[in-house]
Amino acid sequence: MNLLIKNARILDCSQDFLGDLYIENGLIKEIASEINKENVERIDAKGLTLMPSFIDTHAHFRDPGLTWKEDIETGSKAALRGGYTGVCLMANTNPVVSSKETLEYVRSKGRELGLIDIHQCVSITKNFDGKTLEHLELIKDDKGIKAISDDGKGVKDSRIMMEALNKAKSYGWIVMSHAESPEFSNLDMRLAEDMMTLRDIELAKYTGGRLHMAHVSTKTSMEYIIDAKLKGASVTCEVTPHHISLTRDINDYRVNPPIREKEDVEFLHYAIKNGFVDTIGTDHAPHTADEKLKGSPGMVGLETAFSISYTTLVKGNVISLEKLSELMSKNPAKLLGMNKGTISVGKDGDLVLVNLDEKYRVDSSKFASKGKNTPFEGMEFYGEIEATIKKGKVLYKK
Repeated sequence: MNLLIKNARILDCSQDFLGDLYIENGLIKEIASEINKENVERIDAKGLTLMPSFIDTHAHFRDPGLTWKEDIETGSKAALRGGYTGVCLMANTNPVVSSKETLEYVRSKGRELGLIDIHQCVSITKNFDGKTLEHLELIKDDKGIKAISDDGKGVKDSRIMMEALNKAKSYGWIVMSHAESPEFSNLDMRLAEDMMTLRDIELAKYTGGRLHMAHVSTKTSMEYIIDAKLKGASVTCEVTPHHISLTRDINDYRVNPPIREKEDVEFLHYAIKNGFVDTIGTDHAPHTADEKLKGSPGMVGLETAFSISYTTLVKGNVISLEKLSELMSKNPAKLLGMNKGTISVGKDGDLVLVNLDEKYRVDSSKFASKGKNTPFEGMEFYGEIEATIKKGKVLYKK
């Protein structure tokens, strides 16, 4: 697909200018102040900002086995509506993604749909049993695997987590940690996160394995991560839009980890501003209305992530839009080995057009996701997605 985008504000982590962009055979071919081509599809993007599409380091599509909540098609369409063309899916499906067969099921369904690029995590322990790692040997030669995770719960046994980090190091994988010590979950969720964050960091230091801390939400956990980074440990981390924009006194919506205190949110902003946060992951977690009433933790996030992050961080004068592009595009692309995330010749023609100037109101009835579970219903944000482009083809248009 050949596409010429005219008159856009072209912005990524390292550039911001008015100009044109040309995509040929799915790749960015030319970027200049003015480009003219004949017999190509054209978009006049005057008044809009053209950015690299977003990549989510943390999402749940519930497929296989839990598809009344979400499936790969509806999750992919939700991603496109939010400006995403790449996602990293967690393994807590039914069956758990512990086998080559289940892994291939997700991949083949994603390829068949052809909507977004999907990286599927394999579980750290077989079927989330907390103790078995033998299944990793069977898939160690799979070049498509970038990360493993038992997200949904933490790996309780420290020795097992250490062995997982060692294996992942030898296979070239990242271990994504859901930091929650289960012995403290019913006592104090803050303590549960902080204790496991510290443990996993120490194990990463000891093994030299690559560790990615998911949905960091407390000041103390972020302090541990900052200390580890300053000491050269191979540790990266993500924060979620809801943990950087909500405080418990205002909106105590049930998510895991929980919405935190103002002090925590302010410290997460400090960490983002000073370069200690690597990515923004949505933790997109669809549930039915009945499941939410019964207490299921989680919220959908793909369709609102950019606007919440833009309004909170950029309009809130915490960081620049270029820095937000780094967090939502460049860094996650690097983490997951995807050929996108910046606007440069040779990268995939995966882009998003956004309207930064007008507010819009969140209306979950319009979500492409099956999940309508969001604490942001009716709230207003800047940064509405106008169009999402995958390899030169417009796959979502407002």
